[in-house]
Amino acid sequence: MSYRTFYVTTKNETEALEIAETLVNERLVACANLIPGMKSIYRWHGRLEHNQETVLLLKTKDSEAEKVVARISELHSYTVPCIVSWEIKEANQKYLHWIDSEIGK
Repeated sequence: MSYRTFYVTTKNETEALEIAETLVNERLVACANLIPGMKSIYRWHGRLEHNQETVLLLKTKDSEAEKVVARISELHSYTVPCIVSWEIKEANQKYLHWIDSEIGK
């Protein structure tokens, strides 16, 4: 079994909470961590932007990755949301078993 962590930036804590609760309630992710107050600098439509955002870290099984991306895309307010993930290579095995128990029921 493979596992993933998703990194998602959102416009604010309210949006992050809505996405997190939806994905956990729908059992697409086992856990969501919200990190408010991130400062982001990026270029958008030729302009340099400075914004405060909230980061979401989401833990799930690799088999759910496409569904997670699709659902976040539906719920997210950004035209081009940052939705990236990486494979969990090392982890507490009990934690991974817990993820198994929470996904897809």
